[in-house]
Amino acid sequence: MRASDVMVRAVVTVSPDTTVEALARLMINLRIGGVPVLEKDGVLVGIVSEGDLLRLGEIADLLEARKIKRVPVVHDGKVVGIVSRADLLKVLASGGIGTPDEEADRTIRLQLLAELRDQNWTDTTEDRVVVAKGIVHLWGLVRSEEERRALRIAAENTPGVSGIEDHTELAPARPVV
Repeated sequence: MRASDVMVRAVVTVSPDTTVEALARLMINLRIGGVPVLEKDGVLVGIVSEGDLLRLGEIADLLEARKIKRVPVVHDGKVVGIVSRADLLKVLASGGIGTPDEEADRTIRLQLLAELRDQNWTDTTEDRVVVAKGIVHLWGLVRSEEERRALRIAAENTPGVSGIEDHTELAPARPVV
């Protein structure tokens, strides 16, 4: 078997001046783990992968050093959550790494998640909400445009929110059996 037998021919590429935030969004939205970097004349100057983007902080260091894709979060000997490379990419794509407003952002996120848990119309997984600099970033699949609108309204009504960026995608319709 040769590379030409297995390679993807429709290659997504970026230029050297593409921002890290834009690159992370592209990788999340297209569900790809790496992107070739090309000069204007099409010359390959490098490749950026998830691992390259995750050179930020203790959790990313652990993921990289151990060559793992997710790490459990433990408090008092009990697993309280899990952080994956994709979770870190969402934060990176949202511009939320090391912002000075971390505590305010954490408060907004916790209030919004608490509100969503009280609702029965949406999935309240923790990874669907990232808050950076007062802006709520909504991620994941929604079942309908109505659910998407309701998520935005819930975020808009959360104290301290200065804006909303909707990265949600409409889930494919399930066939009726």
